Amino acid sequence: MPFVETSGIWYADHRDPTIHRLPVLLIHGAGGTHLDWPAELRRLPEANTLAPDLPGHGRSKGSGRNSVGAYAADMVTLLDELHLPRAIILGFSMGAAVALLLALHHKARVAGLILIGAGAQISVNPAILDGLQQDFQQTVRLLIDWQWSESVGEQVKRLSMRRLMDTDPAVLLNDYRAADRFDVRDQLAQVQAPALVIGGTADRMIPFSQSTFLHEHLTGSRLVRIDGGGHMMALEQPQAIADAVQTWLMETYP
Repeated sequence: MPFVETSGIWYADHRDPTIHRLPVLLIHGAGGTHLDWPAELRRLPEANTLAPDLPGHGRSKGSGRNSVGAYAADMVTLLDELHLPRAIILGFSMGAAVALLLALHHKARVAGLILIGAGAQISVNPAILDGLQQDFQQTVRLLIDWQWSESVGEQVKRLSMRRLMDTDPAVLLNDYRAADRFDVRDQLAQVQAPALVIGGTADRMIPFSQSTFLHEHLTGSRLVRIDGGGHMMALEQPQAIADAVQTWLMETYP
């Protein structure tokens, strides 16, 4: 698997020239990296996946962006650089917001949507926005508690906290500010791409009711419920998520 950089965007390339399927672009969430995706998704069987680090995150250059729309523009640039006219967009949390904007404003580029831990509107708790400016470490600890379900052990949470602490505080704050401004509730009827919506019943960041709302307002979408899944459900229950994604891909794009 090559690690490639183009236009300052670093990405893990899991495409296989012998697999003649649409590429799947994996977009991580606020303060994340491609490591937010478990191997079960990054190396999804019979799929051509690309997992970038957004600008200012992980190995990618830049200082991050101030809006979800700016990250969407970065993803269009990446697709252009790779000469990919269309892709299936798999987004998590803020990455799902990026995916929705791509589907709304770049319809010809989006063959399908897979939305995990997503909302048509994201209301970030003021404790996060204020805390990231006043006490970064304590607020990161709070984020970790909210992101993971109670079934997850402390060792996993400690590793997650170390990764998030490595994020530039300004980038993390701007990500959450961008997410807080995101709202496409009145535009969902304009989304034309087929969609798979996956939500966790124990998600304390973006409640399962948000997944239900998306499903009800995205024509022809499918909803998958992950019982006991927290916001980081893809890492908590990777095989369940991967199975749901692969089943939908095979049925939607036979």
